[in-house]
Amino acid sequence: MLKITAQRPGLSGVSKNLNKVTSAGLIIALGIIYGDIGTSPLYVLNEIIHGKVISEQLILGSLSCVIWTLTLQTTFKYVILTLKADNKGEGGIFSLYALVRRRKKWLVIPAMIGGAALLADGIITPPISITSAIEGLRQLPSLSHITTSTIVGIVIAIISLIFFMQQFGTASIGKLFGPIMLVWFTMLAVLGSIHLLDDIAIFKAFNPYYAVDLLTHYPKGFWLLGAVFLCTTGAEALYSDLGHCGKGNIRISWIFVKVCLILNYLGQGAWLLANYRGGAIPESIIAGGFNPFIGIMPDWFRLAGIIIATTAAIIASQALISGSFTLISEAMRLNLWPKMKIHYPTEEKGQLYIPGISLLLFVGCVAIVLYFQKSANMGAAYGLAITMCMISTSILFANFLVSRRILPAWIYLYLLVYLAIEVSFLVANLEKFMHGGYVTLIVGGGLFAVMYVWFRSRKIKNRYVEFVRMEHYIPMIQELSNDRTIPKYATHLVYMTSANNPKEIEHKIIYSILNKKPKRADIYWFVHVDVLDDPYTCEFSVEHIIPNDIIRVEFRLGFRVEQRINLMFRKVVEELVNNKEVNITSRYESLEKNNVVGDFQFIVLEKYLSQDNELPFLERIIMKLYFWLKEISLGEERGFGLDPSNVTIEKFPLIVAPVSKLNLKRVYYEGSELE
Repeated sequence: MLKITAQRPGLSGVSKNLNKVTSAGLIIALGIIYGDIGTSPLYVLNEIIHGKVISEQLILGSLSCVIWTLTLQTTFKYVILTLKADNKGEGGIFSLYALVRRRKKWLVIPAMIGGAALLADGIITPPISITSAIEGLRQLPSLSHITTSTIVGIVIAIISLIFFMQQFGTASIGKLFGPIMLVWFTMLAVLGSIHLLDDIAIFKAFNPYYAVDLLTHYPKGFWLLGAVFLCTTGAEALYSDLGHCGKGNIRISWIFVKVCLILNYLGQGAWLLANYRGGAIPESIIAGGFNPFIGIMPDWFRLAGIIIATTAAIIASQALISGSFTLISEAMRLNLWPKMKIHYPTEEKGQLYIPGISLLLFVGCVAIVLYFQKSANMGAAYGLAITMCMISTSILFANFLVSRRILPAWIYLYLLVYLAIEVSFLVANLEKFMHGGYVTLIVGGGLFAVMYVWFRSRKIKNRYVEFVRMEHYIPMIQELSNDRTIPKYATHLVYMTSANNPKEIEHKIIYSILNKKPKRADIYWFVHVDVLDDPYTCEFSVEHIIPNDIIRVEFRLGFRVEQRINLMFRKVVEELVNNKEVNITSRYESLEKNNVVGDFQFIVLEKYLSQDNELPFLERIIMKLYFWLKEISLGEERGFGLDPSNVTIEKFPLIVAPVSKLNLKRVYYEGSELE
């Protein structure tokens, strides 16, 4: 088994040691990981108090819920526990799925739900965080008259600029993200701290009694969990970006981030109790864009604070968009998403850009802004989908613990605690369904449907793929290769095969070589790609079935390795030539004596759904959707990174369920000779 060097996505300056803590790693962690959860003070408390009388029970109870949600959900579940499930240094819902997918087949369902929910989160986070920051302009005396339509226009302009810049990569400006987020979190801590003494009773919020009291005795208190949940929606990013920063840097930087967040939440709560205790926020103030986060800023600092908040929201949006690209690229490698065009805009490791996903996210973000108009309205659409992702992570992580032979009692305790918490959040978030929650569920449901159709259709096809023993056809292929009465198709003929067993081959490939139109070649190559459960393996093996006549090459690639088969195959051939294992010189006499290298021709077999099928109704729908998705996605040749000039696409019918009964009979006419 030989290895090909694979470039590992990551960021320069970060130690390869996952547990090593460096100053560069800590700064990078601030810039990449905490954008979503770090901008939550912009809207969480505002969402909680919306339309309610400001009371000590409401403020202390909701802040206690926020503190203990950050502690139980973010700190214990993600920072302490889930980060242990690193897949050769990588994290995220699909990395976790790759670790456990061989345990139970049904685990693909929570993986797809989690992936779809994360993508839906990428559509709602930019609008709500940027809109919350821009709405703060209304609290500047000189801009108090600014209209909602103007704010919407500014937000759409910012979102448009963010997505326009994606195609150029963020290698240069990305280095500024960490320092800017350091300024942001420092600002959160300072702003919160200067208001802590507004009402010293605010420190009671650390007592979980007040959280329990709110949920059990406050009118409709349980349903406030839907707003409280917004404080931890970015927790998945802690795990997803494990490979960029490492466990050590994430765990240490989280201590700083959590302190800053809690100080800011406490400051907002104390300020509200000091200024509005016993009454609801007047409608006139709400109409002017009221937000306790902006309210705790000194007047002289407000404009600068809004600018910093907007910048932090942009960084949070950028991190989610980049994360969505990585998520989809992993899904494609795991055969959970149609193949799409991927660009690598810079030489920086880990920089990728998927135009189709960028367009999808952009249209979704703009639609959210235009539909909801205000951040307070967007809060109703936020949180419902990501709750599903967290439940999915809990299920997959429990299976990871089983695979590590953890004591069953601990696994059941983990599931009992976190499924209870997350199902409670889910139920509370369902109250938002009619107020906007249906939007993200529709988006997430659509994304899940794409994954499910793509995955299920492959299972349906694989039931009917016919493999034959290679040894039965070797003599015929050799005879064809030496038959000079047949025009030579190519010097080297290369087929992509899905056969895991090197002694087998798809019948359709044999049919293509021998029957459809005999394809004579000097050397036949069969190339197989095996996608592994770890992220960065990049190696190949070669089997000379018949030396210098029939050769099988198997690539073993991690699920994060780009499948650039054209370049990889060229490197394999180069190595075989250097080792004198194969002669690639053209066999045409005039070219052979001048040592001209023979031509390589790839044959890609593309399927279409035959009319001669009898499928159950549901499977027929799935297969029709699958072929529709294939039409709008990349073809097999581009998905494998092949050079189109060296590829021949051969179409053949996919008959997954042949028609078994055909009512057809012969009739004889009067005067027929056979009568």
